[in-house]
Amino acid sequence: MRMLISFAALFLSVILLQLSTGGVGPLDAISGLALSFSTAEIGLLGSAHFFGFFIGCWWAPRLMGSVGHSRAFAAFTSAGAIGLLAHMLWIDAYAWAVMRIASGMCVAGCYTVIEAWLHAKVTNKTRGRAMGAYRVADMGASLAAQMLISVLEPASYVSYNLLAIVCCASLLPLTLTKASQPETPAAPRLRPMLLLECSPLAAAGVLVAALSSASFRMVGPIYGQQVGLQVEQIAWFLAVFVLGGALAQYPVGWLADRFNRRHVLIGLSFAAVISCAFGAYSDQLGPSGIMIAAFFFGLTSFPIFSISAAHANDFADNSQRVELSAALMFFYALGAIAAPLLASKLIDAYGPSAMFVMISVGHLLLVFFSIVRMKARKTRDDRTPYIWSPRTSFTLGRLTSRLRDKHNDQAP
Repeated sequence: MRMLISFAALFLSVILLQLSTGGVGPLDAISGLALSFSTAEIGLLGSAHFFGFFIGCWWAPRLMGSVGHSRAFAAFTSAGAIGLLAHMLWIDAYAWAVMRIASGMCVAGCYTVIEAWLHAKVTNKTRGRAMGAYRVADMGASLAAQMLISVLEPASYVSYNLLAIVCCASLLPLTLTKASQPETPAAPRLRPMLLLECSPLAAAGVLVAALSSASFRMVGPIYGQQVGLQVEQIAWFLAVFVLGGALAQYPVGWLADRFNRRHVLIGLSFAAVISCAFGAYSDQLGPSGIMIAAFFFGLTSFPIFSISAAHANDFADNSQRVELSAALMFFYALGAIAAPLLASKLIDAYGPSAMFVMISVGHLLLVFFSIVRMKARKTRDDRTPYIWSPRTSFTLGRLTSRLRDKHNDQAP
């Protein structure tokens, strides 16, 4: 309990930040539909968000080194709030894309500050519990954020203003805390080739994870609208995807720690293909069928990033963990930038089921590549533990590296 109280300001900032920045994606999609934006233009908004996310991931550690944690957090939060407030002042899809770059920078920058602060304050004794509490706060707020479109009016200044207020409120816990700011860690070097050196399969898995999650979360509202869901039902459609992904973490982690991770990855991808097929035709089963398809899609696709991260860490040494985490995020950002725009163009050309067809092709290619890699190299016996890895910042590797290092130090 004392540990939770000491980190209360950080976790409250995470919750408020996730509610505001996690809610803008679905709201933008619904608002874009109300304002007659094209499907491709709505997809562009999702791609712009992840472009800003990548910029924020790279820039945040350097900004922290220049101005400190609190000022960096304030700067990124301000950028996110400005992007939210400007939406209804300039109604244009390309202008909104620039605003979404600001919101993506806000997400990445603020999470970088929070995770750097959290890493500096935890000890080896409290690290596991702190990560567990952080996980619950982040996923719980992400789940709630998807539901906001059920109560926020689309294309309304009031709706964006409310999200901006929540974004600004995330400043208060972190900037008013009496805890002293930690020393600023050195910015991790960005070495994308490190991931390919450690595990080409992990790089492919991260790209497919981005293809699945970014497409669904940013373009999912278009799919929902085209198969006849009401706005409240679209909110549940997005939320059950997140819920399925959250519930999958423990059983998938148990499997990944006890069996060949490539086999687990192949099994999940096959299951994701089945859930995609179900999703492609679930509109014929009504809203209930669509919700079930979304839940199982989250259940099967969400853990792929964490399994890929664990597999890559199996082939890395302790000194490479932080830079490997940055490389994982780099590949995820590449896939996430391309996925929403590609999915939206396919929906425009072939209808809503094309989104799930595209994702299923990605998972089938991952299955094929997993089999190729199984023949190319044997898996490691002294594996690192499976750790839930949120796609939040380049600095997450610092939080998880000690958990993996401790395991390796004790390995026979």
